[in-house]
Amino acid sequence: MNDRLHRDTVPADLEAPLHPESVGIVHLGIGAFHRAHQAVFTELAARSRDDLRWGILGVTQRSASVRDQLRPQGGVYSVLTAGRDESSLDLVGSVLDVAWPAEETPRVLATIAAPTTHLVTLTVTEKGYCRDARGGLDLALVRPDLDALAAEQEMTAAVQDGGQTAASAAIGLLVRGLAARYRAACEAGEALPLTVLTCDNMVDNGRVLEGLVRTAVDAAVPGDTGLRAWLDAHVTFPCSMVDRIVPATTAEQRDAVGRRLGVRDEGLVVGEPFRQWVIEDRFAGPRPAWEDAGATLTDDVAVWERAKLRLLNGTHSLLAYAGRLASRTTMAEAVEDPAIAQQARRLLFEDALPTLTAPAGADLEAYGESLLERFANPATGHTTLQVSMDGTQKIPYRWGDTVVERLAAGVVPLGAAFALAAWSEVVRREAVAGRGVDDPRADELRAVVAAVGRGDAGAARPDDVARALTALPGLLPGGAGTDPVLLDAVAAEAARLAAAEPATTEPVAR
Repeated sequence: MNDRLHRDTVPADLEAPLHPESVGIVHLGIGAFHRAHQAVFTELAARSRDDLRWGILGVTQRSASVRDQLRPQGGVYSVLTAGRDESSLDLVGSVLDVAWPAEETPRVLATIAAPTTHLVTLTVTEKGYCRDARGGLDLALVRPDLDALAAEQEMTAAVQDGGQTAASAAIGLLVRGLAARYRAACEAGEALPLTVLTCDNMVDNGRVLEGLVRTAVDAAVPGDTGLRAWLDAHVTFPCSMVDRIVPATTAEQRDAVGRRLGVRDEGLVVGEPFRQWVIEDRFAGPRPAWEDAGATLTDDVAVWERAKLRLLNGTHSLLAYAGRLASRTTMAEAVEDPAIAQQARRLLFEDALPTLTAPAGADLEAYGESLLERFANPATGHTTLQVSMDGTQKIPYRWGDTVVERLAAGVVPLGAAFALAAWSEVVRREAVAGRGVDDPRADELRAVVAAVGRGDAGAARPDDVARALTALPGLLPGGAGTDPVLLDAVAAEAARLAAAEPATTEPVAR
């Protein structure tokens, strides 16, 4: 099968993909999640009103692989919705093209500045925001982009000739794009408002992103009051909450969909049947009619966000770490393990649920039960290894506030204590085995384990490691990481986990 999927190779029995007339959205971080979530919402919203303004220019930060998958296909790809008992296939055409900043930074900046672009959206993961341990912008990580921004604001000859420095970070690229739009607005004598919509799993994500952008601007061009005034008046940063499990696409799925289509789709993504998007209704200009596709527009995303982070994401991480310790390869295998499921239910219903206020019309207890059913869907194939990456970036949001609020209520959160112990034990075993810890603070984590073992990671007691890692600065908010009652509970759970078999964090199969 040599032919590639394209708009001209769509099977007659599938609905033709959208063919937008122009780019209206620049999306930073066009991985599988965006293509199975926001791009689908955009496709359905545009179809509902025959609105062809909302083509997406995707930006792939890490490598050119997504560009090389989708560009030969004209941006068209398929989405396989995989349930426990049945599946369906849909075509998406809302992505017009994909750019790689290493080679195409000038194009991305120009597209963000174009008057036809009305939104910049992001799914770059927590790690992609270049935050330090205190949650502020790590200026060292974005310094090349800040230097480039300063030069671009001065409009040096090199910039005028199109010689912009390749962007090194998504946040740096965003800030440079905002500055390029400001310059275009000044030149055109128009406001050129823009909405910047983050879709990543962070508490108050829009406000967080706005703070990072302003820190970057202050550091790069400290005397440029015009850019700041334009940001204040014409750019908004709504909060949002997203939910859909999107596992890695397998070769078997790609082959099966190829047989169904009659052509090869290198851009295929897979998602569970459930999808949700809650968006703060605070836009600077036009937007797609996402509500037509099932999105919720609201004045208060926070109640939805807290529920999702503490219930779904918090439980997901617990299952991942405990699953790895029990040699469970997939999330479905982990949740079907009775001992792990018991701890997941403890975190869900005894720890997290009492800290939440339900959004209007929502039944959070039923939502919690539905999560366990969704995680048990073997069709998603989500791996415990994949979900357990970047723990220090995720734990503060997924477990941190639950821990703080339960301790404040005089209750020891035993499910969260187990989760912290499972994470600690994964880190300890990886360090002892000499394997890399997939985390932005990996060197610091290994150093903690070695210090506990007085230079010998293998001599580090699991309970002592758990105490030291739980107390890691920036891991838990509000001083919870040094609470003696919590530390005792985490240490006890770590000792029990260390005594259990199998004593390995390697997945059964990759």
